[in-house]
Amino acid sequence: MEAEPKDLIVLGAIKHGIKKFDKIQKRTKIEPEELNLILEQLEKRRLIQAKEKKGLFGMKVEITVTENGSSEVDERIHELQTKWNQMSLLYKTGDKDKLKQEMENNKSFIPSMMFFGIMDMMMFSMMFSMMGMAMTDYVAPENIPDTGDGSMDDGGMDDGGMDDGGMDDGGMDDGGFDFDIGF
Repeated sequence: MEAEPKDLIVLGAIKHGIKKFDKIQKRTKIEPEELNLILEQLEKRRLIQAKEKKGLFGMKVEITVTENGSSEVDERIHELQTKWNQMSLLYKTGDKDKLKQEMENNKSFIPSMMFFGIMDMMMFSMMFSMMGMAMTDYVAPENIPDTGDGSMDDGGMDDGGMDDGGMDDGGMDDGGFDFDIGF
């Protein structure tokens, strides 16, 4: 069952326009060997097709989703949305035991829910808070959205290390540009 969500993530990435192996690998964070196996399985199931195209630097392989593949992604995203709605409802009713059981039953689908943006990350973290658990008990740290600054997702609020909000005037007191025009 664990491979199923990775299949869906790869298929979803391709459906959303990522057509090259290296870009699929980068977006899905799946090791190249494993990604190759997943792509072979998807092709055998006729959910994707690989086409060779002439490029500027020779032949390149472009991977596209088939009509069956597109339908498969849509159906499975709908199922994921239904699972998330059930967990949300249990959270809102405050039933910790049922929520914990539901999360345990759907543990393998949580990375897919994150990948497709189905879950509300704020609510998801509050679910763990309510149960007195850490998010990493259910989700591998590499699957938790990251801002790239070493911290967990901060909602895009990283200021790039600027303490003054980027308002450094560089020592100019007139607020203008300093041009040396040679006079």
